[in-house]
Amino acid sequence: MAWTPSGVYPGVFVYDPADNRVLGRRRGLQPLPPTGAQTRVTAPSGDCWVPALYVQTPEQFFLPVPTTARSTTLVSEETGGAAEEHTEEEGKEKQEQRQQETREDEEKERSRTTADNREQEDRKQRIMDVCSGKDAVEFPGSSRPFEQIPNRELDHLIVDDTHQIIYCYVPKVQLPCLCGVCTNWKRVMVVLSQSLISPSSGKPYTDPEAVPPDLVHNSSIHLTFAKFWRHYGSLSRHLMALKLQHYTKFLFVRDPFVRLISAFRNKFGKPNEDFYKQFGSVMLRRYANVSGSLPETAAEAFAAGIKPTFQQFITYLLDPETERESIFNEHWRQVYRLCHPCQVKYDFIGRLESLETDVEHLLKLLEVDHLLHFPSGARNQTAASWERDWFAQIPIAMRRELYKLYEPDFELFGYPKPDSTLHQ
Repeated sequence: MAWTPSGVYPGVFVYDPADNRVLGRRRGLQPLPPTGAQTRVTAPSGDCWVPALYVQTPEQFFLPVPTTARSTTLVSEETGGAAEEHTEEEGKEKQEQRQQETREDEEKERSRTTADNREQEDRKQRIMDVCSGKDAVEFPGSSRPFEQIPNRELDHLIVDDTHQIIYCYVPKVQLPCLCGVCTNWKRVMVVLSQSLISPSSGKPYTDPEAVPPDLVHNSSIHLTFAKFWRHYGSLSRHLMALKLQHYTKFLFVRDPFVRLISAFRNKFGKPNEDFYKQFGSVMLRRYANVSGSLPETAAEAFAAGIKPTFQQFITYLLDPETERESIFNEHWRQVYRLCHPCQVKYDFIGRLESLETDVEHLLKLLEVDHLLHFPSGARNQTAASWERDWFAQIPIAMRRELYKLYEPDFELFGYPKPDSTLHQ
């Protein structure tokens, strides 16, 4: 039988054989079951059995354990006390380390918040500069007052009275091949406004990701400025002005050319009956030199290999006849015409390119970060590679004309002029 220091087993008794009495034991722990010869001793908590040769003196005590080694180790109470002090010091060091890490995290958070606030101020100032004419970029409606904007042009301003939020949604500000940022923010607005009941629970949706995307785009569930006249009559403009003054207003934008690519891919890169009949067939008749009649459905057209090209889509956008017939569809209408940044003083301008940090900042600004999380997504190709690949077959002259058409969006929201696309 070998011996091991009792400090390894802190439940060991300290036994004084002079009066057959246990002097004490480590706090809150029990000794291992006695083995070999035993003797009855009096412990502070009552009589108990311990090995007869458990200790030699109150100062030196041992705990026998089965082993093949043949050695004896003595451990003094002073050694145990030193171990306790060492453990306590380690605990203090760990606590101090955690406190230091917490202070560092808080400092990083303050620095990031300061940087985010500075970025937002820069974005808002840029809009003010462009709208005031400092950048010499002229575009229709930049100087008209909000009161002169027709109601039909205010249908993208969604209002949530409960949380005092106004969100201007921009179609095709989205992640490739996934539900868009526009779609996801509509989901968030549905949850905040409690405007849609879940059929499974019978209660308003609480998780944005649980809201079906097809229902999100149902315009009847969102209260927009365009509906104010129907709800409030002659008071509508006055109420709009009050809400614009007191509510938190935000929007999300994206590189204008990449947004156009996303719109084309989503609406004309796969069969879409509505967009084929309303827009695709028009492009094909005007610019594709298709002989004979066109297929009646998008599915038939795609099966026959008949579908608009990206160049035909760009030609359609540049054709003056297009807007003489009807205003641009919302998926390729300029953001300045959807959200009126020269008339609406937005409190927050988010960008798809910095989506994660912008969303985190915005939810805190809206004071709803504890209520929900923004649906996540993944990103695939970069904007630069998209432009290079998609515009490769577009003539330089058309690229430059297209830039002039969307130049206000580039300037207002701080996107650099795509020189490589316009000159190569």
